[in-house]
Amino acid sequence: MSSSPPPSTRFAIVGGGVTGLAAAYRLTQLLPQSRIELFEASDRLGGVLHTHHRGELLIERGADSLIDKLPWAVDLCRELGLEDQLIPTNAAHRRALVVRAGRLHPVPEGFVVIRPHRLWPLLKTPLLSWRGKLRLLLEPWIPCPKKAEREEHDESVASFATRRLGREVFERLVQPLLAGIYTADPYQLSLAATMPEVLAAEREHGSLYRAAVKQAAHSDKATSSEEAASGARYASFITPRGGLSQLVETLASHLPADQIHLNCPTQRIERTVDSRWNLHSTTGETCGAFQGVIVATPAPRAAELLAAVDPELSELLGQIPYASSAVVSLSFQRDQIADPLNGFGLVVPTVENRPIVAVSFSSVKFAGRAPLDQLLVRVFLGGALHPEQVSLSDDALQEIAVGELRELVGLRGEPLEVDIVRWHEKMPQYHVGHVQLVEEIENRVAQQHGLKLAGNAYHGVGIPQCIHSADLAARRLSMEVEA
Repeated sequence: MSSSPPPSTRFAIVGGGVTGLAAAYRLTQLLPQSRIELFEASDRLGGVLHTHHRGELLIERGADSLIDKLPWAVDLCRELGLEDQLIPTNAAHRRALVVRAGRLHPVPEGFVVIRPHRLWPLLKTPLLSWRGKLRLLLEPWIPCPKKAEREEHDESVASFATRRLGREVFERLVQPLLAGIYTADPYQLSLAATMPEVLAAEREHGSLYRAAVKQAAHSDKATSSEEAASGARYASFITPRGGLSQLVETLASHLPADQIHLNCPTQRIERTVDSRWNLHSTTGETCGAFQGVIVATPAPRAAELLAAVDPELSELLGQIPYASSAVVSLSFQRDQIADPLNGFGLVVPTVENRPIVAVSFSSVKFAGRAPLDQLLVRVFLGGALHPEQVSLSDDALQEIAVGELRELVGLRGEPLEVDIVRWHEKMPQYHVGHVQLVEEIENRVAQQHGLKLAGNAYHGVGIPQCIHSADLAARRLSMEVEA
């Protein structure tokens, strides 16, 4: 950290992931005469967005795509001149596969995470028994409980899916699909925080299926894509041609190099007597005074940084739990895998008692990820239900990943390349009551002039939500200091 003479206004961004970078970029647009300084504890920018190039392989070590159904990430890419670099998913394989008894079956068409848009494909799928299918057919007649009619109602995804769709649909479809998104415990995952539109559909229509029928009657075009979807809205997923680090690098290029501080871990933030802000590094240096600060770190880290500023805010931030995961990326010759891999990946229900969460077929999902005669796959382990796996050795993680691929997709031989990364406490867990918790956090932050929070801990874990969070924080901070 340096203490160079300050210009008229200086602002600090703590955290150099995509949220921090987007916040810094937006502040430079809103306050071009100010000095915007970004402080990142590690030796690189991007956080969990990390594209690794190995020969002709393009390996995403973290997230691999963003969704265009939410506008914020696409709008930012357009603003940065990256729109022509965004590529869609492979239209020929837009579906997910689910493991049952060691075999792969496609998610029934029209079933999107938790919502059944079509019944006939669900009645034909071998993923469900006839008992499970008959229970699903009762969904339109399952009453909405009185407590669910309240706007502030929340419950776990497991509770909601089981009472509306039946336990078998929850265990065989909902749980594995959600695990691929949130790496969460569905018995604690908040429905109000992750899928509020589902609660609204039940409240308004009394049934998820009736809500889908009403939607179809009002919007044929929008519903047709939903009905054709298998597991998720894969037509809405896009990514930069050069990987998500292309977005990170482009954002960084809009900031002066001397205003980006790598290997600068912040130990604490304090407010000065003249209502400005200082950052104290782990080496004992102090940087300031800043007119405003945006904290774009994981919530537990933000809790530590702000403990001296507002102990109650710190305590609230510390209540947001996080999960860890490991990603094992492997490449093979195409003829090493017997399965045709007719999908973007597979998810594994917990009831299958297998040691992995999911597998993404990266080179099937997006073009340009591997040579045409090779396949690149990513195997996900750990998460909220198996945190102990993240502590396994590289050899043990590779052995598990290769062993599962042998059983599930007919892998023969050994991988050509292996890349292993661990993400320690990077995925926030939106437990029941998360909406109310975030409201309390935001009420506390509102009492601190010049302080804003941003990131995936609050209003959505995806890249678009991170960018939206950053944009809002920057705009609110700029208006606050100019008032």
